[in-house]
Amino acid sequence: MLAQLSFYLPIVILLVVFIAAAIKILREYERGVVFTLGRFSGVKGPGLILLIPLVQQMVRTDLRTLVLDVPSQDVISRDNVSVKVNAVIYFRVVEPEKAVIQVADFMAATGQLAQTTLRSVLGKHDLDEMLAEREKLNSDIQEILDSQTDAWGIKVANVEIKHVDISESMVRVIARQAEAERERRAKVINAEGELQAAQKLLEAAEIIGQRPEAMQLRYLGTLTSIATQNSSTIVFPFPLDMMKGMFASAGRQG
Repeated sequence: MLAQLSFYLPIVILLVVFIAAAIKILREYERGVVFTLGRFSGVKGPGLILLIPLVQQMVRTDLRTLVLDVPSQDVISRDNVSVKVNAVIYFRVVEPEKAVIQVADFMAATGQLAQTTLRSVLGKHDLDEMLAEREKLNSDIQEILDSQTDAWGIKVANVEIKHVDISESMVRVIARQAEAERERRAKVINAEGELQAAQKLLEAAEIIGQRPEAMQLRYLGTLTSIATQNSSTIVFPFPLDMMKGMFASAGRQG
């Protein structure tokens, strides 16, 4: 009995090891790239799959969106300003066989490509564009990365520039530039106000010149306004036309 048990025990152990090596369970977000004697033979999963031990091997691939933090990169803008820029990339594997066969480490390859693309794209823009048009830059970087990683079975979903770090001296320069811009706008608004006021005065002068009685009413209004002040003596030029009109009216009454 003991001899039979010792004979079958290794067989049972080998059978258990064989079954354990043959049975694989893949989660919903996982796929298995299967190689048969070193040759690609298909993508399997999710769920329960069976492999031939020693003949077939499987490489697990995660299909979930991955987040890659791009470290700070030294970028020289088109207007020769040195800044440090870092970003984050969201991507996922859409073709597992390419991600395994076409590139040795798609995570590292995507990270290195993101760094060079970030420096290349931002170097073509001025500092003002980096600060004001971040959405456009994100879109440009995403399109370039997505086109280049397509051969690896990678889909770049989104790119976000997180920080654009500027030196203290450049911050002071930007502050002075912003102050000068505000002063320029204030002067332009003031000049436009003076231009509109001059145009209105010119229109008023033309109207008053066409109607002499309007000038008389204007003088009376000015006298009323001055009379409300606390000055004891008022020197006001009296129009000769009004005096002539008053004398003519008195002569007719006499």
